[in-house]
Amino acid sequence: MPNASRPPTVVKVSGSLLDDADALEALWPPLQALCQEASVVIVHGGGVQMTALAQRLGHTPKQIDGRRITTDLDLKIAQWTLSGSLNTQLVAAAQSHDLSAVGLSGADTGLVRVSKRPPWTVNDTTIDFGWVGDIEQVRPTLVNGLLQQSLVPIVAPLGIDEAGHVYNVNADTVACALARALAARRLLYVTAAGAVRRDASAAPTRLPTCDAGTAEQGIRDGWIAGGMQVKVETALDALRGPVDEVYICGAADLVTRARATEIVR
Repeated sequence: MPNASRPPTVVKVSGSLLDDADALEALWPPLQALCQEASVVIVHGGGVQMTALAQRLGHTPKQIDGRRITTDLDLKIAQWTLSGSLNTQLVAAAQSHDLSAVGLSGADTGLVRVSKRPPWTVNDTTIDFGWVGDIEQVRPTLVNGLLQQSLVPIVAPLGIDEAGHVYNVNADTVACALARALAARRLLYVTAAGAVRRDASAAPTRLPTCDAGTAEQGIRDGWIAGGMQVKVETALDALRGPVDEVYICGAADLVTRARATEIVR
């Protein structure tokens, strides 16, 4: 049973792990152990599954710097995939591992309140991200209530604006904002890579720690890019708030974090 007496841990699970049955199965025993230490909130991605569904529909999605452009069709795909199949799959898997989970999205009770992202200029080109939301506020009342009942919230990364429009929101950003709003003690990004790695050779080396200076160098040199760049940037942002510890780790390394990268101030 989750321990609700301590500040919670937020766990963000990459969508790439959800297509790997072995990796997904390896996730649950460490999550059970984490729940003995403190309450756990899970935020999941789903970019891999969204892309696969888009391709089956004859649509090619686009990304800029690891962030997805969301057309009208992409938004429907996000809702079908994130708040539909993946969220239900995770809730069902949690139940089978003796964790009482509740599936929800950032739209529920206005949990993740957003505004439409304004156009960005990237390489002298103006980019309209479409139905992508930038987080304005997180209202954690619903999640706190679930935690007090020793339940495990599993959150799909959608958001809602004041007019009731639903938006796609980057899952790493949702995990960061939710961790800060909940005053979480720890934020864990669970990825297939298992750590931040420096691509300096044929065998990339794991970084035990990564600070802002190292992140800037990695982004500049190109060995921190795409989705990993977003994770590192949001991890550093989380440490500017009440979050004490942030790690990028593998599924089997959630508890020990011995092979993870700790993001440090």
